[in-house]
Amino acid sequence: MASANNVTELIITGLFQDPKVQRVCFVLFLPVYLATVVGNGFIVLTVNISKSLHSPMYFFLSYLSLVEICYSSTVVPKFITDLLAKVKTISLKGCLAQIFFFHFFGVTEILLLAVMAYDRYVAICKPLYYTAIMSRPVCHRLVVGSWLGGFFHSIIQIFITIPLPFCGPNVIDHYFCDLHPLFKIACTDTFVVGIIMFVNSGLFSVFSFLFLVSSYIVILFNLRNHSAEGRRKALSTCASHITVVILFFGPAIFLYLRPASTYTEDKLVAVFYTVITPMLNPIIYTLRNAEVKNAIGKLWGKKVNSKIGK
Repeated sequence: MASANNVTELIITGLFQDPKVQRVCFVLFLPVYLATVVGNGFIVLTVNISKSLHSPMYFFLSYLSLVEICYSSTVVPKFITDLLAKVKTISLKGCLAQIFFFHFFGVTEILLLAVMAYDRYVAICKPLYYTAIMSRPVCHRLVVGSWLGGFFHSIIQIFITIPLPFCGPNVIDHYFCDLHPLFKIACTDTFVVGIIMFVNSGLFSVFSFLFLVSSYIVILFNLRNHSAEGRRKALSTCASHITVVILFFGPAIFLYLRPASTYTEDKLVAVFYTVITPMLNPIIYTLRNAEVKNAIGKLWGKKVNSKIGK
């Protein structure tokens, strides 16, 4: 295998070929990435500092925001710097590392979204048992389980990719390393590993999406027994979760359940869930959640006022 695998460096074609368009993309995407880091970091800090946001729902939200930062940082910084480079390269080991962490954080996010759906199910459908079921040790175990699930998923992806021989050409038709474009440059039949990848990524995404949608259907059905005010608050929270689920799963299912292609629109869809969605999540959760907005106003308003007073 070592003799066949003579590719050590890969060339990435990028999102667009026109240098002027690439510079425009740099100007557009750099602020988006900075907003992603600042916005999600703001939520992590607020939840951990604020005394009013210590419920399990916000505990999970802080970890979701942390994962969003890691997930976006796996791809976006190199993507942005490559927009200014004439030749975009990455080592084979670096490519495999990017694939590992991209899927690691992506699946961890999926599992955290499932955990958050379960939390809302217990809160709305079994309110009398909520404190007992969603105790702090249980919340910690659910978060650890989400990280472990993402890790084992990515290990499978890497184990099926490392043995492949890459003997040229060494050009990846994408703006970051992922399994579909990497399989295309392997000098062997990748049908079997493609099927494994389809099951491990594509079907996993579909079943996770169906589980989440079913959970929220059950939750919405049970809201009939709540007061008007209770329904309003629950609907506001669930609407945020459902919006994030659709934004995350829609593009992923579109790409991983279809045959591999090199269409520019596929790259644009990938841009949406690697660059845009991580930035939108903190906006969605803060705009549609009165408790988060109030906590942010009280917490950071006090800090600003105290600095002005000094």
